[in-house]
Amino acid sequence: MRHLKAGRKLGRTSAHRKALFRNLVTALIVKERIRTTLAKAKELRSHVEKTITLGKKGTLHARRRALRVVHGKEAFVKLFDTLSDRYASRNGGYTRILHVGNRRGDDAPMAIIELVDREEEQAQAAPAKEKKAKKDSGEKKETGEKKDKKENGEKKAPAAKKDDKDKAPAKKKAAPKADKDKGKGDEKKTKAATKKSTAPKKKSDDK
Repeated sequence: MRHLKAGRKLGRTSAHRKALFRNLVTALIVKERIRTTLAKAKELRSHVEKTITLGKKGTLHARRRALRVVHGKEAFVKLFDTLSDRYASRNGGYTRILHVGNRRGDDAPMAIIELVDREEEQAQAAPAKEKKAKKDSGEKKETGEKKDKKENGEKKAPAAKKDDKDKAPAKKKAAPKADKDKGKGDEKKTKAATKKSTAPKKKSDDK
């Protein structure tokens, strides 16, 4: 049981492991995004975040401690200039780990570890914000036009149509009554004609 034994050995000696993490920390600071195994990425996170915290301090002692981990002038200058300014208001959490899948050869789980708030992310976020702002402004204009139409009384037309619908059935109802009256008059005339035709003729006295 490994109680109180932090860190992963990764199948390497202590000297090999230190050299490995020096290279990974330097590469991540320079490129800001690297692909490695999941175990290495999880172990690398603590090394990188402690190094960035030294860069934020900026003291002589912090610079000497950072030189033990970071090698190369480019990475060292970027750590104490660019990254220290970028993460001045952030208290930890400078990295992000993304699971990628398994490696084809040995099926090892792979991951991408990257720095948060990279320059590429900010460049991609700017156009998206502009699009959202344009959409919001367009929706506001449409809603304003609809409100103006309602205020101007353009919705009164449907009310007039309803009145026409109410009047139309009344005319239709009146028409059948007239037809019925005409029918009754015709029936009376036909009955009178049949009575005249069926009535017996009076014999004349001369005969």
